[in-house]
Amino acid sequence: MCALLALAGCTGNGNGVATTPGPTSTPSTTPQGTEARITIKGFNFMPADLKVRPGEKITVSNFDSAPHTVTSKEGNAFDTGNIEGGQSATFTAPSKPGSYPFFCSLHPRMTATLTVG
Repeated sequence: MCALLALAGCTGNGNGVATTPGPTSTPSTTPQGTEARITIKGFNFMPADLKVRPGEKITVSNFDSAPHTVTSKEGNAFDTGNIEGGQSATFTAPSKPGSYPFFCSLHPRMTATLTVG
């Protein structure tokens, strides 16, 4: 059983009960050679803070049934347009380093940040 828990990425809490690590609040950074991704699920952007390189391609996957957008709050830095449920879209990160808050223009309470550096 312990081997199975180890494979699942669980750890013990010292009382013989397996626990799964919780989410962290540190920004998600895309490692060199991997594709940057934003996932939309449950009317939330994941990760809520994504760090990418200038000009990097970012794929957005919508796992909700409702359409969503990834739209920069400031200026016209980026906007995916409507991404239908079950679909994906790709956009290019701005070339200028900085913090770019974004939201879904169809559901404005959905917010996150793209950090270019």
